[in-house]
Amino acid sequence: MKAVRLSQVSPIDSHPLEIVEVEAPVPQADQIRMRIEACGLCHTDLHEIEGELTLPILPLIPGHQVVGRVDQVGPQVANLKVGDRVGLAWLGHTCQQCPFCRSDHENLCENAQFTGFHFDGGYAEYAVAYADFVYRIPDNISAVSAAPLLCAGIIGYRSLRLSEIKPGQRLGLYGFGASAHIAIQIARHWGCEVYVFSRSAEHRKLAEKLGAVWTGKIEDPLPKKLHGSVIFAPAGSIVPAAMEHLEKAGVCALAGIYMSEIPPLDYEKHLYHEKILRSVTASTRRDGIELMELAGEIGIETTTQQFPLDQANQALQLLKTGKINGAAVLKIS
Repeated sequence: MKAVRLSQVSPIDSHPLEIVEVEAPVPQADQIRMRIEACGLCHTDLHEIEGELTLPILPLIPGHQVVGRVDQVGPQVANLKVGDRVGLAWLGHTCQQCPFCRSDHENLCENAQFTGFHFDGGYAEYAVAYADFVYRIPDNISAVSAAPLLCAGIIGYRSLRLSEIKPGQRLGLYGFGASAHIAIQIARHWGCEVYVFSRSAEHRKLAEKLGAVWTGKIEDPLPKKLHGSVIFAPAGSIVPAAMEHLEKAGVCALAGIYMSEIPPLDYEKHLYHEKILRSVTASTRRDGIELMELAGEIGIETTTQQFPLDQANQALQLLKTGKINGAAVLKIS
């Protein structure tokens, strides 16, 4: 099969990803193999490729927003069959035995394995996955449109949950890339007022199109305090301003797997009055199942830019420089 593989971490400008021909993987007893139709590109992929996250294996096929159809099933798989339409996300496997797995926090499993990190992902024509860790994709969403839901969407959905935002309240979104442009559609469905911060005029324009009541830059004055917020941009320098923007008892969720250094916070200015600052770590299968049901129900629309498999380096360069409006997706087949 054709695949895009990383053999050595390096800046994306050096084109570290290579097109290779490798043997198609064979599923284990509790796995399925999927013929991939589309795979989303994520900032986490960049953090892996450029060495900001330490990879447990190399060489590696990245990618964890994978959509395709089952073409082989292992002998222990009873819930899926050849031809089923499925998606594979970042959370690829857990032990299902530890205290975290037994307490609805499987995303914190000490032995969790992540797609395109601990094992090969979706920058390829085929991938294997544990059958209990794939999601059924709604029939009314195309493969390219569904791909960003598998990470950007799931993380956006979990971040909204952890921000504790309620219907009718005011929500702030900091950074308006792949996750935020999905999260705003969910928040609007819940009846929230959404305030969007972005350096990009194009991103602010998209936010307004999707229903933001206010858009601006981080230094612009905010007309009202926010009940909850999510920081999608991996910039720790945003955190003090976001905490200052919160209403009393407000919650700010940090959605990134990586973030630059956070400056010192002033207790009275940024944290007092029972404000909460919390991180978001991966997601649970519950998040993915609920999001897929919601996406099918309300018809979440993803804004995408498509690239062929052999342009993965170029697409990630655009993603790194903020030149993707919405989400970047590799169209595999």
